[in-house]
Amino acid sequence: MANSGVLPVDAVEVMKGSCALCPFPTRSSITSKGAGWKGIAMESFSDIPGVAIPDHEHPTHFVNLLTQGEIKAQWTTEGRSHTATNSPGTIYLLPAGTRDRLTWSGPTTRVVLVMEPGFLSRSLEHTAHLDEIDLTTHWNLRDRHIQSLMLAMHADLEDGSPAGPLYGESLGLTLGLYLIRRYSTRSRSNSLQLTGGMPTARLNRVLDFINQNFAQDLRLWELAELAGMSPHYFCELFKASTGLTAYQYVLQCRIERAKRCLRNPQLSVGDAGVAAGFSDQSHFTKVFRRKVGVTPMKYRSQAG
Repeated sequence: MANSGVLPVDAVEVMKGSCALCPFPTRSSITSKGAGWKGIAMESFSDIPGVAIPDHEHPTHFVNLLTQGEIKAQWTTEGRSHTATNSPGTIYLLPAGTRDRLTWSGPTTRVVLVMEPGFLSRSLEHTAHLDEIDLTTHWNLRDRHIQSLMLAMHADLEDGSPAGPLYGESLGLTLGLYLIRRYSTRSRSNSLQLTGGMPTARLNRVLDFINQNFAQDLRLWELAELAGMSPHYFCELFKASTGLTAYQYVLQCRIERAKRCLRNPQLSVGDAGVAAGFSDQSHFTKVFRRKVGVTPMKYRSQAG
């Protein structure tokens, strides 16, 4: 299978000289490090005190969402200094290559997403030949679409990523496409118009692969490459063809496998969850009850 060209990103980091380091003085409370996402990473930081972050550079696109706290912030970028009051919902959108320094007063809680430049450029057919896409810098941005997508990604991490990395990567792709269309220097007239569904042969190839491997952690880029198209094109046509997003289809497969296993009295509830691709029994029970309406144990007793 072809290489997607998207490099792994494990953590929220900035560059100070030749050293990569976390810009915040507190440890993250939630991280995507174990989620298996490719090209993007998310961390949340709680109760960050007032801080002065010295000169640094962003090697990735950096999206910082303030979720708690109202503060006075001062930053210097491109040789100019600015001051603003930041409150919950404030977003810093800092493209890769941005150099700045920043101070703020008072404690805050933040959700931060970093995105490898190739994740953006390889998301669409008409930008796939580019090494990167130029985004515009914003330090006091309000955008409910960015906010809702980041909080959905954060919720997926809190929930234990029940469909593996597929859902988080899909949300990251949706956010990336929104950034391209709303906050990049490229013309919006190049947007790809999608009609119809996925060609039958390609769809069957993808469905066969999912049906054989849904208990493993499937990747958005992997499925898109299997279909021979960009992740954006794949997501649009997969849903047009099946009525479900890829992660919904995978989760449906896992639930159906779990039901079959629960009807087998020789398998424990924990074994049924593992066979369906769930990481542990607690996680399995939580997701199964949300999707089916009863716990796995209750389903087994009713099925018997």
